[in-house]
Amino acid sequence: MKLPVPLMILCCSLVNMLQIEASETLIVPEVVSLTVDSIQTVKIVISVPLPEAIVIRFAVIYSSKQINIVELPEQILLPRFTSSSSFPVKAVEVGQVSIHLQCNSSNLTRAPTHIHFLVVHSRVLKIINMLIGWIYFLAWSISFYPQVLENWRRKSVIGLNFDFLALNLTGHLAYGVFNIGLFWIPCVKKQFLQCHPDGVNPVESNDVFFSLHAILFTFITIYQCFIYERGSQRVSKIATGFLVAAWMPAIIFIILAASGQITWLQLVYYFSYIKLGIVLIKYIPQACMNYRRKSTVGWCIWNTLLDFVGGIFSLLQMFLQSYNNDEWMLLFGDPTKFGLGLVSILFDLIFMAQHYCLYNKAKAYLSLNDGESSVS
Repeated sequence: MKLPVPLMILCCSLVNMLQIEASETLIVPEVVSLTVDSIQTVKIVISVPLPEAIVIRFAVIYSSKQINIVELPEQILLPRFTSSSSFPVKAVEVGQVSIHLQCNSSNLTRAPTHIHFLVVHSRVLKIINMLIGWIYFLAWSISFYPQVLENWRRKSVIGLNFDFLALNLTGHLAYGVFNIGLFWIPCVKKQFLQCHPDGVNPVESNDVFFSLHAILFTFITIYQCFIYERGSQRVSKIATGFLVAAWMPAIIFIILAASGQITWLQLVYYFSYIKLGIVLIKYIPQACMNYRRKSTVGWCIWNTLLDFVGGIFSLLQMFLQSYNNDEWMLLFGDPTKFGLGLVSILFDLIFMAQHYCLYNKAKAYLSLNDGESSVS
């Protein structure tokens, strides 16, 4: 069976394009981590061996310090028809440096390649940081369970403020957009690296899974508000106003990003500021309700305790990461995470004071239906 001539031409063109693209691919690790005075071998791979010798030189495009952070060879020679090579790198000073690989082959000019070298004080401390990250991820994630179980046990959500839930859902949705954007979406990651040549992405995998998990359980809690006793409580006009003030600009920013007026990175950062703003106000309605009722019945204290642990470990991770990288700007590279941890801790202390000190002897609470005294 013979293919039509146009189809044959198209197939040949596609094959040629694939061969060209393959010949232009220079593969190197995006990030290389080292400790001071250590030596590591970095491998360079060419997807298709070329019939010419290739000379690769290094050009520094970013350095966190004015002194040499790593020692690199002046150049690397890849002989003809060689598919890979390697070169040694010695870590001299704690810091970060990004280099651009320049070569003499015209076949590789359309595939610029960068390597980001990250030199830290201690590899052990880096592992500890990873463990701390998962600890606060688990603490924050598990903190959603006690409230759901408390609502199920009481078959009531009286004592749980609806304004808090509405604001909390918006906050987690916004934070989810921020985390997913910086962690999974290529164009956003590329724009971030262009704006921050140090190449340190503040979002880790546990941040993404926390956001998705938080959204799911916030929806579950809201569902409980429809099926369990709730009295006459509803979302207040003030909270509704805050939600409208958050989402209306978000819709405008989405339109501007889609039309190219702003970058997708700017849109993602706007959602992070929504989350930060929500954190500043979302606990206020619950704290005021506890004060008005002189009781914390209906608000599960284990939610607060686990949230407190998560906040402490989140800040601890950021401080240790900043020390290990000798780059204290990392502490403020993710203002959402820093603000989230700090503000949450302050409100957690307020809730613990209400539960254990101010209203610890209160066994009864006022029903939101008619103001009569009820017993949990």
